[in-house]
Amino acid sequence: MTSTRPKKPIAVLAMVSAVLASLTLSAGAQTPQPISADTFTLIILHNNDGESKLLPDEDAGLPGVARFAAQMKQMQALAAPVGDGVITLTSGDNFLASQELGVSLAREGALYDSIALSGLYDAMALGNHDFDLGPEVTARFIEGFDPAIPFLSANADFSDEPSLAALVEAGTLAASTIIETGGQQIGVIGAVTPLLPNISSPRNVVVSDVLAAVSAEAESLTERGVNKIILVSHLQDVDEEIDLIASLSGVDVVIAGGGDDLLRNDGDTCMPDDEPAGPYPTLVADSDDVEVPVITAPGGYRCIGALIVTFDADGNIVNTTGRSTAVSFAVTPDPDVQSNVVEPLAEAVAEVDADVIGTSEVDLDGRRAMVRTTSTNQGNLHADALRATGANLAESFGISPPDVAIQNGGGIRNDAVIPAGDVTTGDTWDIAPFRNFVVVVEIPRETFHVLLEQAVDRIPGAGGQFAQISGFTMSYDPTAVARETDRAGDCSLIGDPGARVRDVVLDDGTVIVSDGAVVPGDPLMLATIDFLAGGGDCYPLADLEFTKLGVSYQQALAEYISVDLGGEITADDYPVGGDNRIIAVAPEPEPEPEPEPEPEPEPTTVTVVRGNTLWRLAAVHLGSGARWSEIYELNMGRVQADGRRLTNPHLILIGWVLELPAA
Repeated sequence: MTSTRPKKPIAVLAMVSAVLASLTLSAGAQTPQPISADTFTLIILHNNDGESKLLPDEDAGLPGVARFAAQMKQMQALAAPVGDGVITLTSGDNFLASQELGVSLAREGALYDSIALSGLYDAMALGNHDFDLGPEVTARFIEGFDPAIPFLSANADFSDEPSLAALVEAGTLAASTIIETGGQQIGVIGAVTPLLPNISSPRNVVVSDVLAAVSAEAESLTERGVNKIILVSHLQDVDEEIDLIASLSGVDVVIAGGGDDLLRNDGDTCMPDDEPAGPYPTLVADSDDVEVPVITAPGGYRCIGALIVTFDADGNIVNTTGRSTAVSFAVTPDPDVQSNVVEPLAEAVAEVDADVIGTSEVDLDGRRAMVRTTSTNQGNLHADALRATGANLAESFGISPPDVAIQNGGGIRNDAVIPAGDVTTGDTWDIAPFRNFVVVVEIPRETFHVLLEQAVDRIPGAGGQFAQISGFTMSYDPTAVARETDRAGDCSLIGDPGARVRDVVLDDGTVIVSDGAVVPGDPLMLATIDFLAGGGDCYPLADLEFTKLGVSYQQALAEYISVDLGGEITADDYPVGGDNRIIAVAPEPEPEPEPEPEPEPEPTTVTVVRGNTLWRLAAVHLGSGARWSEIYELNMGRVQADGRRLTNPHLILIGWVLELPAA
């Protein structure tokens, strides 16, 4: 698309950058000069991974959504006269199962997240957490926006989910959209991680290849005359977007999401004490060797990115600059968001937090890095709660009580140590915020073995599939070959089946796995959550029938503490550091072979010639004439070829063969 405006000086970009650098909340931002050029300057304001961090928490560095909304609106107002166009986008994980979201779900009407974010964005991408509670909640979140805006995901097919298919029909949910700003059309494409079915609960949403879907959408937009295209993608790690760009063509800017990655320049205010993953923006060459700016921001409404992109008349980028800005605690919260979201939500959360359901004698460790790599006392507590729930309800559902239970580490979300003392309903919501329900499934021993191999396949890395267990102990060898599955596809085995699990023994002494081999016997009854029973985290359970008990895993945990444990979490039952339910063992070293005995050295001899003396022989062959006596003692009395013997150290005869000691 060609601009007909008069040509304007590129030097004005320095002024644009300076003005954008002043997009803080201080009064008196300078008034920009009019921009003139045969170019188009677009200012992109963005964030990602808000994840329902709606309430301020100064200790956690969270300014809250009311301050975020106020600062975003001020930045939009300041940016409008600076650039030719302004667009505001986010790249997914717009909400997250949490205590805050649980309170929001329990009320009538729009979710608090939808209310808080309404009016801020031109378009939004969908991330994996936006499907955690099922398609109906995804739809409720989207429907709660006033005014409605497009939500984007090019590589997701929503046709088999009625609530989402209706939004597609209405045009609210789409692969891409065109935003008009400053008299120009900006194409925006969305994409979600292909891991979605394995790490979330999209049910019948079908996810396809990212590259193919985005390329097709970019080509379609280009054919419609759009020559400025932005991808808002949620691929879980900015490196995934960087890898994608190398094979991509026709996309001008990429906004990444899902990795909580920090891109920052010297002087930027976003998390200045943290080490950035790269500069803001990071420039990456696409398949046409065109540099594409990649931008992203840490989540939790902590930062807002501001990128200035200048295009020539043909839609080619001729300049990029920008910064990553912290959302300031000094900002006056947006009054509408404060009164309609923050205040009622804070009041409801306070009521839940005040509901004490028990006490703990010990600190309970739910740190993300721990529950995804080793057994912890909080993980044990949660797995025990699933098994107890299954046992308590087995008779009423006509099933056998569970022998074992597994809670995946990725479903434990508090990422903190709960100090000894009171335990509240709020704590259980922090630990177990997802809409996961307790199920019981009969599982063959061989399948259980495969499941455990899957659970430890990321070690020493931290993986959400790592199992917190109940009803058995297991040992595994972290140095052995790991199981290899197609996590980006159908979870099929694509490499080694794994050989890490060594021994599995039930609490009653029944051996299930011995020295890496399954012991034949009856199947087991397993209590777990429906996310895993449906094949989440590539657990091999999708083909097995299960019984859903109608109790969420948060309810199971709360009732286990308050009822089964009588409100007392003891140090004996849940010691700090866990109770060795899962043990990483090193393989026995191979015995070292006995060293071969050193061969006896062949004797060294010398034949006496004219002029030799024992002194001279010692000096030449032993390094010192003073060692002559060693030669004499070694050869004294030995019969020579002429029948004579050495008896006088001063008399040796030509032709005698004398043995020499070691040099």
